[in-house]
Amino acid sequence: MLVLATLGFTVNFWAWALLSPLGPRFKGELGLSSFQQALLVAVPVVVGSVGRIPVGALTDRFGGRVMFPAVSAITILPVLFLGLLGHGSLAALLVGGFFLGLGGTTFAIGVPFVNAWYPPQRRGLAIGIFGAGMGGTAISALTTVPLANSGGIAKPFVVTAIVLAGYAVLAALLLRDAPGRAVPTESVTRRMADTARLAATWEASWLYAIAFGGYVAFSVYLPAYLQESYGLAQADAANRMAGFVLLAVVMRPVGGWLSDRLGPLRVLVAVFAVVTVCAVVQAFTPALMPVGTIAFLSMAAALGAGSGAVFALVALLAPGNKVGSVTGVVGAAGGLGGFVPPLVMGALYGAFSSYALGLAALAVVSAATLAFTLTTVRRSLLVPAGPSRG
Repeated sequence: MLVLATLGFTVNFWAWALLSPLGPRFKGELGLSSFQQALLVAVPVVVGSVGRIPVGALTDRFGGRVMFPAVSAITILPVLFLGLLGHGSLAALLVGGFFLGLGGTTFAIGVPFVNAWYPPQRRGLAIGIFGAGMGGTAISALTTVPLANSGGIAKPFVVTAIVLAGYAVLAALLLRDAPGRAVPTESVTRRMADTARLAATWEASWLYAIAFGGYVAFSVYLPAYLQESYGLAQADAANRMAGFVLLAVVMRPVGGWLSDRLGPLRVLVAVFAVVTVCAVVQAFTPALMPVGTIAFLSMAAALGAGSGAVFALVALLAPGNKVGSVTGVVGAAGGLGGFVPPLVMGALYGAFSSYALGLAALAVVSAATLAFTLTTVRRSLLVPAGPSRG
């Protein structure tokens, strides 16, 4: 079940990230500004993020056995629209990108699905392994441009649609929800209100907005950054972004595993300390080899580990029958955390022809999150579970 869920997350994230590698191509063909290019790749991120809230609540009710194949099948429609009809104008790309965001909601399906199959002491590693499905963005980065160059702009979209259809059939046939899964009886509205009252929901949301949001922001904007700041070719920049993504993917289960053994607090403290230091270094745009590469790969490792550690924290603090709802809100926060930075970076580069201010802002936010982890989050772990803490 863990393998099937991870496969579904990977395939849907592959679809979710299709526009990012083609952003520079659309910018040239359609005459887009830096801000318009950033908006194009950010729209699927925000929709996939906000959509996790209702999808997580629906998963609590109907289970991953229903939700995984349903969302995978629906995502085929915007993928085919973008590949066959919707790539000729910015307006059509934005409409297609809006519905493409559905693929990003599968995260809120998989976490409660996997969580129900494992005991608490193993959930950090299990959810970390599932979270490695975010490597679907690396598949997109490595394959989208070559497929488009070899067979036209429609080819990567058609290939992805076929893979999505195959997974939807596989999931419908093989997926099973865990025996004894806690099924809520109250309405979605009531459950969302209860979720909003949990302090753990908002604490984990802030941490995930920075950890996973930082990963998403770099995965969608790093190619443009490397091309503008270091003059790399499109294919070279996409390959380096894929390396960033792959390292983050590998480190996500490591972060969950370390959280099972050392506790998520220690892992998160180390994560935000590393991101703060590396963002300060990169704000000065050092030479790409070796300093810039070390800084970016260190941030990739930290952000990946932090993403795994946050959901080890959620597994400790959230009630079993609200994991999907909490995951939906936390996952939305992570995606929204990835929506804002590309827009900020695009706007700052358009105004100042430099990304230094954007990276400096990342350092400040990461330092503030480090302080938040050492104070508020630490107190939450020390307070016995109750109605307000989960």
